[in-house]
Amino acid sequence: MTFNIIIVLISVLSLWFLLFNKATNNKLWRATQTPLASIIGSGFLIIGPILQLSFGYLAPLAMLALCALAYAFGWAIRSNMNAIDNAQSDILPNKNLEHISSISLAFAFFVSVAYYLNLFGAFFVNLTPFNSSINAKIVTSIMLLIILAVGVLRGFTALERLERYAVAIKLAIIASLLFAFMLFFQWKVAEGSLVTLPVKISGLDAITLSLGLIVAVQGFETSRYLGETYSATIRIRSMRLAQVISTLIYVLYVSLISYAFKASEIAVSETAIIDLTRTVASILPVLLVIAALSAQMSAAIADTSGAAGLIEELTRHKIKEKFGYVFVVVSGLVLTWTTDIFAIISFASRAFAAYYALQSFIALKNALRTQRYVAAAACLVLTLIGVAAVLFAAKVE
Repeated sequence: MTFNIIIVLISVLSLWFLLFNKATNNKLWRATQTPLASIIGSGFLIIGPILQLSFGYLAPLAMLALCALAYAFGWAIRSNMNAIDNAQSDILPNKNLEHISSISLAFAFFVSVAYYLNLFGAFFVNLTPFNSSINAKIVTSIMLLIILAVGVLRGFTALERLERYAVAIKLAIIASLLFAFMLFFQWKVAEGSLVTLPVKISGLDAITLSLGLIVAVQGFETSRYLGETYSATIRIRSMRLAQVISTLIYVLYVSLISYAFKASEIAVSETAIIDLTRTVASILPVLLVIAALSAQMSAAIADTSGAAGLIEELTRHKIKEKFGYVFVVVSGLVLTWTTDIFAIISFASRAFAAYYALQSFIALKNALRTQRYVAAAACLVLTLIGVAAVLFAAKVE
C-alpha cells in the first residue's frame, strides 16, 4: 500500500511540474510536445517485451541502436529543413522529391491517426462492461469527431493545448513507472534473481525485425510540418530535443525490464507491459491503462496536426490547415469502419520508411551539391537502410 501511494505521489508531482513549471511553458517545450507525443505512442507499450523476447540480454543495445537510427533519419530531415529555410524566395530545393516524400508521409499519417485512435477505443471499452469491437469503433469515431471539431473551430493552438495535457499525463505516469521499475530492479539485484534471456534471433531475422520496429520510434518528422506556428530554428531544436528525451526514456525502460522478468512472464501483445506491472505494484496496471489512453490520444493529435500542416503545404496553401483536419478525420472514419487497422499498419510502417529514404536521398543531393562528402556518405547509407525497410521489414503487431 505504501509503495502504491509513493507511485501515485510521483505521478501527481510529475504532472504538476509538466503543467505548471515555467520551464515547460516556453515556446521550445510547446513545440517539442508534438513530436514527443508521436514518438512515445503505442510503440512504448509493446517494444519492451518484443525486444526482450527476441534479443534477450542484448535488448537494451537493440533499443539504443533503433533510437540511434531514428536520430540519424532525424538529422537528415533537419538538414533538409535548413536547406528549405535558407532557400531564396519560393524556390524549394529538390521540389519534386519533396513532393513525393510528403505524399508518402501523408498516407502514413492518415493510417497512423486511425491506428492510434482504434487502440484508444479498444483500451477504453476494455475498462467497461461494454467491451466489444463495435463499441470500440464507436468510441474511436467519437474521438475522431472531437478532434475534427476542435481543429476546425479552434485551430492548431487548441489542439496543441489539448495535446499538452495528454502528453503531461503520459509522461507523468511514465516517470512513476520508471521509478517503480528501478526499485523492482534493485530488489532483484539484492535477491540475486536477475535473469539473462538468450538471444533468439540473429542475422537477417534480427535486421528485418529491427527495420519493422522503426515505426515504434517514429514521430519526430511531425516537427517538419509545423511551419505555420513555429520557425525553422524552433522546429529543428524541438525535433532534436524530442528524440533525445524519447531515447533516454526508451533505453532506460528496456534496460530495467530486460533483466527482471523471465521469458514465461512475457507475452507479445498490446497489453504485455500492463500484465508485467502487476508483479511490481498493484496500482501500476491502472496507471498504465491511463497512460495508454493518453499515449494514443496525444499521438493521434500530433499526427493529425502534422497531416493537416502537410496537406496545406502540398496544396500550396489552397487548403488551409484547419480544413486539412477534415481529410484526416474522414480517412480515419473510413479506415475504422471498413478496414482491419492491424493488417494495414505494416503499410504505414513502410510508408514512413519510404519517407525517411526519400528525405535521406534529398539530404544526399544537398550534401553533394555543397561538397560535404562525409555527410553525403552518411546520407547514402541512410537511404539504403530506408529502402531496405520498405522492401524487407518484418510485420510487427
